[in-house]
Amino acid sequence: SALGGAGSGLEGSMSALGALREAAGPRPLFGPLEAGDEEQQQPAEIESLCMACLRRGVTRLLLTRVPFFREVIVSSFACDTCGWSNAEVQSAGRIQERGVRYTLAVRAKQDLNREVVKTDCATARIPELEFEIPAFSQKGALTTIEGIIDRAIAGLEQDQPVRKETDPGVAGQIDEFLSKLKHLKEVEEAFTFVLDDPSGNSFVENPHAPQRDEGLVVTHYKRSAQQSAMLGIQEEESDEKLVEPEDDLRNEVLQFNTNCPECNAPAKTNMKLVQIPHFKEVVIMATNCEVCGHRTNEVKSGGAIEPLGTKITLRVTDPSDMTRDLLKSETCRVEIPELEFEMGMGALGGKFTTLEGLLKDIQTLVEKNPFTLGDSCTPGRTEKLCAFSRKLQQILDGQLQVHFVMDDPAGNSYLQNVYAPEEDPELRVEHYERSFEQNEELGLNDMKTENYETEKASSEQ
Repeated sequence: SALGGAGSGLEGSMSALGALREAAGPRPLFGPLEAGDEEQQQPAEIESLCMACLRRGVTRLLLTRVPFFREVIVSSFACDTCGWSNAEVQSAGRIQERGVRYTLAVRAKQDLNREVVKTDCATARIPELEFEIPAFSQKGALTTIEGIIDRAIAGLEQDQPVRKETDPGVAGQIDEFLSKLKHLKEVEEAFTFVLDDPSGNSFVENPHAPQRDEGLVVTHYKRSAQQSAMLGIQEEESDEKLVEPEDDLRNEVLQFNTNCPECNAPAKTNMKLVQIPHFKEVVIMATNCEVCGHRTNEVKSGGAIEPLGTKITLRVTDPSDMTRDLLKSETCRVEIPELEFEMGMGALGGKFTTLEGLLKDIQTLVEKNPFTLGDSCTPGRTEKLCAFSRKLQQILDGQLQVHFVMDDPAGNSYLQNVYAPEEDPELRVEHYERSFEQNEELGLNDMKTENYETEKASSEQ
């Protein structure tokens, strides 16, 4: 590592982290950065080896939590002897349940200024040039798309003088490719930028938030066994036992150990099967941290993917509509056409709440997101997002009538019909055939459930 020697540096880093833990006391190890906090945790300083002059320098480590993102370790190295310095950001948060893939169509120079959080294990690709930055080939960084291209250009130019002397043919090919990379920054032709992170911790900015970005496609997917092994995750072997008929899990609350998503302290998660009237079974999981007081809940569908997708449209006309129960699965998209608002699948996870609770979660998502309302946000964009937040509040107060749409290709979402079992005049439920793209997102195109044993036997023969 450029931030310390191979032996003493590693031991020093571990002792420094131990000292940070002791100094933190009852406070979370990863505390948020807050202005005016006199007791805020200070960086730890470690004497380490400079990789430029092989003299002694100083590494500073700060464990902090970025709002609306992850726990991170901010590290910097400086050598007083030769003046060499280095800085990097490493994710200290947990690996997400699903990987994420961002596909952006870069059509204008403004797209190059989009903020990007790229972790160590993320792969960046530009298919038009057959160019790829493999996972673990670069340190994690908070940058822009232009910054990623500049970093790649600097890396390829680094050893060009030596290559021109030793291997002129390869050096010429690299020069030709460098000109193509530099030409991309002019955006004379549209190109595609793909950021694929199996850990789910990378991010590409949507400057049009909360509206949908037509040029950005976000896909959440299940990791393969190879990707899990790359991240150091061991796939648990299924050791399912037959459940006796008399064991009724619906009347039992299961509990298992986990870690708090806020302070990473040991916590307990409760899980229970619940039957929603006029719908189906769901699994509700709730976590309560006794250290920091953080509470969270999540809902998973207890059934299979339905044969047809479901689109639920509610015309919000009365404040009493805010009390309707709803189940939003992870695959559900939420739209409010009057506000030109669309929230894609995977955002906010699965939830079993009320319409008021979901709208407040969306409002919090917009107001507390540093990538949309932070210091780097332009005044015009801030004003637009604040106006959107005010309109959401008008809906919550019953002053604005809108249509609330839940579109779930898996058919596992639900919105309460207060007139059940009669029809609700303000509620419309439509069932539709999924498109090929929707089946691809749900992983159904490659799934075969009929005659698979026969085909397997014939292929082995």
